[in-house]
Amino acid sequence: MLYVDTTYLFRVYSTEPGHEAVKALLPQTDRLAVAWHGRAEFASILLRKRREGSDSPEQLASLTDQFQSDCRMGFIEFLPLTEGVMTRLETVLASAPATTNIRAADALHLACAAEHGFTEVYSNDRLFLAAAPLFGLTGVNVIQ
Repeated sequence: MLYVDTTYLFRVYSTEPGHEAVKALLPQTDRLAVAWHGRAEFASILLRKRREGSDSPEQLASLTDQFQSDCRMGFIEFLPLTEGVMTRLETVLASAPATTNIRAADALHLACAAEHGFTEVYSNDRLFLAAAPLFGLTGVNVIQ
């Protein structure tokens, strides 16, 4: 199982720049793992795409159908945000250097991945990748 952030998860279904590299990861795993709130982030990306008009309604409907099918089939595992995840998040951020720049949603992803035993996380977000070591994780970006 590979832990991906929501930007990588979206590229599994879209043709956004870098999607080929992300899709090339899929043969390495039987499932993708994402923190529970990643589903809300995915829905927000769909709304943004609709607002921007960057994808046709038909493309977005097809993408949504495939995503929901993969969720039902168990290809995507949404990991729970437990008390342990929150405690890890709070502990790491309390001891992080004052110069650390991390968004709350990214901190949830990283704490969730660490708490659920992952050692690597996949993303192309520079702040996410920079914060990964604080959680004992190696950030991997296959989009170069």
